[in-house]
Amino acid sequence: MFLIQTIKSRLQDDPLFRRVLRNSSYLFSSNTLASALGLLQGILVFRLLGDTGSGLLAIVMDFPSNVNRLLSFRMSEVTVKYAGEALVQDDKERAAALVKGIALAEAVTSLVAYLVLYLLATWGAQTFAQGQPIEPLFRFYGLILLASLVYETSLGVLQATDNFKQAARANFYQSLALTVLIAAVFILDLLQITNWGLRGILAAYLVGKTIAGVVVTGSASRELKRRLGHGWMRAPLRIVSNWKPILRFAFSTNLNGTVNLFARDNIRLYIAALVSPAAVGYFSLASKLINLIMVPLDPLIAPTYAEITRSIAARQWAATRKLLKQVSAISAAWTLLVGGGLAATGWWLIPFVYGREMTPAYPAFLLLLIGYGAANIANWNRPLLLALGKPALPLLIAAITGAAEVALIFLLVPRGGYLVGAAIVSAYFVVSIGWTVWLGLRTLKREETLG
Repeated sequence: MFLIQTIKSRLQDDPLFRRVLRNSSYLFSSNTLASALGLLQGILVFRLLGDTGSGLLAIVMDFPSNVNRLLSFRMSEVTVKYAGEALVQDDKERAAALVKGIALAEAVTSLVAYLVLYLLATWGAQTFAQGQPIEPLFRFYGLILLASLVYETSLGVLQATDNFKQAARANFYQSLALTVLIAAVFILDLLQITNWGLRGILAAYLVGKTIAGVVVTGSASRELKRRLGHGWMRAPLRIVSNWKPILRFAFSTNLNGTVNLFARDNIRLYIAALVSPAAVGYFSLASKLINLIMVPLDPLIAPTYAEITRSIAARQWAATRKLLKQVSAISAAWTLLVGGGLAATGWWLIPFVYGREMTPAYPAFLLLLIGYGAANIANWNRPLLLALGKPALPLLIAAITGAAEVALIFLLVPRGGYLVGAAIVSAYFVVSIGWTVWLGLRTLKREETLG
């Protein structure tokens, strides 16, 4: 928080960046607290479950989430772009129809995703858990899909209405509830009062995510009633005559999410299938430590996307470039400070805090730090191309580099293990993000030249 406040005090004359910092400061405070609580949660989980148990936890959580990613759309981005534009133009009826249509589409895809998950649970357990009987756990944890029925649309509404504080509040409530519940499971199991273990931890995560979904959806509903009136849901969908470009945009976000699923979000499942649940546990701990670097800066992405979209729509090219540099400066400072600190101390910190059996997570963390550090510093890479109306370019880049990454994983990881997997993932981030940044800046320069 101090870093954000220091930079903010030096940039009071920049209204564009001031809005980004104002909106991100709500989420930054929430995410910083969430990171601290997440650190405590991780210690309790890894101490309770060990390497194999924590690996199984990651598998059970990843499989339902990835089924959802495969079938769903990034409705928050669709809502920000189209409903946000209607709100800026004060076209309340069109905004209401857009939100209604987007929410209905998300609800249907969430229901379909859970049905598919239910049918694939047996196959998932056989493929990724190496004979462990976790099929019922897939279906149990998959209930998050129903608990977050219109979460993405609701989040997009809060972003489009400049109401980031409510999203931060939901994140805080989720983190607090999750910490309390995980601590309760840990203490009760430690005292041998219960033997909940993996099931108890999964239940805690399910409750935490349900709380976040309810808070975000409720906040978005109240904001829509305030902005559009109590009868906004009665707006007919036919008011929007151009659903085709909206659907194309939504499908492009789905395709981008699908590419990310296979190239980034599915890595722990690849390791589970190719190596072992214990290796997944090491990789999971390395990812938890990476989150300490990534999560506090995640709040910059949504406000930056919103401001980039506005500045490009107004053809304020110099302001756009300045904003990108400012966001990268903050991200680089945080990444070097926290990432460097963890790299220097992780060799003794991991066995001391998480237990000696988790020591193999340290080299994986060092490898992942390279790629995720690049992602942190240029976290605006995809939003820039989206704002420039080029959603297909980041998709194409991610598809090409992702295909190469997955091929290398299946070729090299069975022999090289999880560390080779971490190196391949890191290289994927460096190449794909570098390529996306280059194309984004080149496109921005071309648009600026055209006036």
